[in-house]
Amino acid sequence: MLGHTTRSLFHVREYAMSSIINAVYTAVSGLNAQSHAFTDLSNNIANSQPTGYKATTTSFEDYVTNNDLATDGSALSDSVEATTQQHTDTQGMVTTSTNTTALAISGNGFFNVVQATGQSNDSSPVLGSQQYYTRNGDFSQDKNGYLVNTSGYYLEGYNVNSSTGTLSTSLAPIQVPSTIAFQPTESTKLTVTGQIGSSATSTGGTSTTTATAYDSSGKAQTVSLTWNQVDATTWTVSNTSDPTNSATVTFDSSTGAISSVNGQSQASGSAATFEYDGSPQDMTVSLGTIGSTSGISIATDGSTPTGATMTSDSVTSGTFSGISMESDGSVMATFDNGYSQLVAKIPLTTFADPNGLAAQDGQAYTATSQSGSPQINTVNTNGAGTLTTGSIEESTSDLTGDLSKLIVAQQAYGANTKVVSTADQLLQTTLAMIQ
Repeated sequence: MLGHTTRSLFHVREYAMSSIINAVYTAVSGLNAQSHAFTDLSNNIANSQPTGYKATTTSFEDYVTNNDLATDGSALSDSVEATTQQHTDTQGMVTTSTNTTALAISGNGFFNVVQATGQSNDSSPVLGSQQYYTRNGDFSQDKNGYLVNTSGYYLEGYNVNSSTGTLSTSLAPIQVPSTIAFQPTESTKLTVTGQIGSSATSTGGTSTTTATAYDSSGKAQTVSLTWNQVDATTWTVSNTSDPTNSATVTFDSSTGAISSVNGQSQASGSAATFEYDGSPQDMTVSLGTIGSTSGISIATDGSTPTGATMTSDSVTSGTFSGISMESDGSVMATFDNGYSQLVAKIPLTTFADPNGLAAQDGQAYTATSQSGSPQINTVNTNGAGTLTTGSIEESTSDLTGDLSKLIVAQQAYGANTKVVSTADQLLQTTLAMIQ
């Protein structure tokens, strides 16, 4: 009888010890899980200020196993595991910045950026080939004119070719050096002044006026007009390259001032113009005003004509004064003459699953098989989002919520330590059952 009782006690002890040890393992997994949650929360709290930081959350998952403690095929939860969940698709609050070159995205897009891997002999950065993506749009120019954010990443975009004036089709770091040259503005008007002949000559007089005009890409081209005298007060002006593009100009015999263009009756003081059609583009030729000698005229006193000159309205010089950012992604070089010129265009990249991106240092990410391939879009297309200039996107950390969760994690951690200490006492008691 005693032997049977002893065997029963041994059985009870073994069963109890198995249960208690299982509880210890479960409690330890709980401690690890709450430590993981504590790490995520502390990371969110520490990163409540970095521009474009995306807060994470902790997800808990229990593990179920079949063992001798289960009856009738039921399952027991043996442990718990915590995993970090990214929320890179969460929109942060957009706030105004004192940095005029800062940009904030409202939408799903990311800036394309690269990192420097070293410095060349002239101290310019050597940029790596690894493609990164970020929401930190707090960009400023470095000493070499590159746009760099506060995490040290270099902004990429489509740069304007200085020779052709066209946008590149390949992404490259955006650089606007202080030595950038001003591109002459497109000519829209040619102005002719001076005297082309005299009323003392009845016919056969000729004259040519030339000017340098610029196309939309800033390329210079010589434009020429030919003047032919019809009679003492009538001349024809034509595009030297296309004589069919012409107009008839009549002058007053007593004053030498323009009296009409193409025989049209015009009030004194109204504009006298001729439409130039051709290369580099169509332009308006200003001949002066009706009844005035301030523009083109003829000599009336038999003196030798002073000659005529022609100029374009293009602005041809300017000194670089800085850069400005536009809401459509345009990066503009500004000059002291009041003009701005496009130097680059910023695209935004989207992903099928942005939460699948791999987090890197400095609020940056790299693409993964889970995130899907990067899709490059122009601003405000395909859900990429809009840009707000002179602004930044704040961190999505919720200090109030995270501090509350921190208290819960602390209490849960303490409860798990209580399970361990209680299990230790139960084990001691169980071991002492048969002594």
